[in-house]
Amino acid sequence: METRVAALLAGVVTLLVLLNIASRSLGHAIYWVDELAIYCMVWMAFLTSAVLLKRREGVSVTLLTDSCTPAVRRALALFSDLVILVFALVLLWLCLRWYDPVALARSGFDLQAFQAQTFNFIYAENTSTLGLKKFWIWLALPFFAVSLSLHALSNLLECLSARPALAGETA
Repeated sequence: METRVAALLAGVVTLLVLLNIASRSLGHAIYWVDELAIYCMVWMAFLTSAVLLKRREGVSVTLLTDSCTPAVRRALALFSDLVILVFALVLLWLCLRWYDPVALARSGFDLQAFQAQTFNFIYAENTSTLGLKKFWIWLALPFFAVSLSLHALSNLLECLSARPALAGETA
């Protein structure tokens, strides 16, 4: 699902850039197109990053791991999966602190009261040209954190349940 949405967003970015080029060349620039293209690209980047980490297709230097025994490679893979999971969970925790849904609910979803109590103005800021609340755009980060947490946990469990390599066996 994430891959399809990211592919759709890549197409939207392409169309928005082409629309921007055409409108500017005709002398009637549509200013919100730039901003929308940027936000689509940000969402696309976060979606594809989570998928790449799930598939273990991220950019990596394997010089060290290629020279290791299968058992050491497995231990390094476990360590890598654990680090990614910890990063994702910390990011999720930070996003929860940033959005602070508990305090928002306690304030009765009254944004003025929420801001007065927490000095958190995340829900108040609008985008420059689209007029949307920025917190909708910034939801890419908590979505990424949840997605990455699930993918990292899946990878970690898969790596833990994999049969350990026997001595002399190649991976």
